[in-house]
Amino acid sequence: MDLESLRREYMKDGLRREDLSDDPIGQFEKWMSQVLELGIVDPTAMTIATVSRAGQPSQRIVLLKYFDKDGFVFYTNYGSRKAEDLQHNPSISLHFPWHNADRQVKICGVAEKISAAESVKYFVTRPRESQIAALASKQSSVLSSRTFLLNQFESLKQKFQSGEVPLPDFWGGYRVKAQEVEFWQGGENRLHDRFRYTLEPSGGWCIERLAP
Repeated sequence: MDLESLRREYMKDGLRREDLSDDPIGQFEKWMSQVLELGIVDPTAMTIATVSRAGQPSQRIVLLKYFDKDGFVFYTNYGSRKAEDLQHNPSISLHFPWHNADRQVKICGVAEKISAAESVKYFVTRPRESQIAALASKQSSVLSSRTFLLNQFESLKQKFQSGEVPLPDFWGGYRVKAQEVEFWQGGENRLHDRFRYTLEPSGGWCIERLAP
């Protein structure tokens, strides 16, 4: 398998300091709008990285569901591995790999649980089958078989065939408060453009260009 010869040039427009918003949320909103217009598959998919109590990093892909000046929100099972990691170490990193636009965004910050009211507000908008799946799956636990999981799902589907599916007490959202945000734009000859926003004690943002 020859992997060394696999490469392509990044030929999209570069990124200049004067193109940037004064804060990373405004810049992220601009880029998200542009990738939505491009029709990129799963534009809200992001890799999140957490660290276990033993210091082992772990990554997985989740979907961004909301963002504003207060942070970036995703939802998960509070009994999952990522949730256990965040319980003892709330530091987290998010990464958006927008390959078709030759762009990446990396966000480093701290995660905190959102309120139950906020979780309910989102949960009721999910398809009914997704609501039931959240109840059926004890995320990250060992399964004896897929059949067991499907039986759990069908049993709960029958139980809640009429009436609303309740929000599980073990399911909800996290809000990631950004402390550092990096925007990466692919450049010709591997001379990529990278800009890092770093949160300052005053609440403002320091913007710096980084070497590729």
